[in-house]
Amino acid sequence: MTSKPRAATKITDPTGKHVASNVRRIREARSWSTYELASRLEQAGRPIAASAVAKVERAERRVDVGDLAALATVLGVSPAALLLPFTERGTDSVEVTGGGTTDASDAWKWAQGQRPFRLTPGRERTEFLEFQLYGLPQWLGPVGRDAAMVNAWLRESGFPMDEWLRKQGLVEPEGGTDGPSVD
Repeated sequence: MTSKPRAATKITDPTGKHVASNVRRIREARSWSTYELASRLEQAGRPIAASAVAKVERAERRVDVGDLAALATVLGVSPAALLLPFTERGTDSVEVTGGGTTDASDAWKWAQGQRPFRLTPGRERTEFLEFQLYGLPQWLGPVGRDAAMVNAWLRESGFPMDEWLRKQGLVEPEGGTDGPSVD
């Protein structure tokens, strides 16, 4: 009994397609063959055969998160450079799996940790603060001009930031420890 060859699985989600085209674009920009990229991936400890690299580029093979991290590292780019389309302008419309369509500039700001993917009218402050709180390490903090935007929102709204930070356990309560007692 002979088995039929498996039909190629075509990746249909937008982000999977972006990864496929970006891996090819960057590999070709570096003048590497699929064999060269496969060799570099093997040296990096994440072997992916040249035939599998070709399938990734044809959107016939899924890339798991470990593959994505290894591809980005070996290709010398951030993971975001593989996940989002390489557009001509920031106003170009791009699609992100699970998020829908938005301007490329907004998608890149989201991917770089600068802002939420979308902001709900009337909830902008809360969503932005939660994005910063849950999406970035505390030592990184708000990024770029968006930090100034958050500070302006907080001033305008009278948002009790000190109280909120205390409730989150991010600062000591008033009257808390501020050093050794001298009593």
